[in-house]
Amino acid sequence: MLLIGGLGTRLASGTESTTELNRYDTVTVDGHRALAPNIVAGRTQSKYHPLPWVGVKVHESCPRGLKAVAGAGLVCTGRKNDGTTIDIPVTVINATDTHITWKFRR
Repeated sequence: MLLIGGLGTRLASGTESTTELNRYDTVTVDGHRALAPNIVAGRTQSKYHPLPWVGVKVHESCPRGLKAVAGAGLVCTGRKNDGTTIDIPVTVINATDTHITWKFRR
């Protein structure tokens, strides 16, 4: 049972995400397709604190969209309940015409 709980925690606490670049979630940044900032912030926020014992609960915002270019990145801001802020670096691992794979650092 402990092994199953550990596996569930590992799966839920992942920091990598693959997201479709569709007309609803895509913006343009510096002439490149990009994942909209609210999508990056929402997905990261939900994965930053997926379970009570994983991560810290934050309310996140991102300054701009995440360019769909491998190696591109940005720093989002997480605001804790006590008002303090933390930087959350986000980096693109891979990008195609239809999807972007990215990760953040907890």
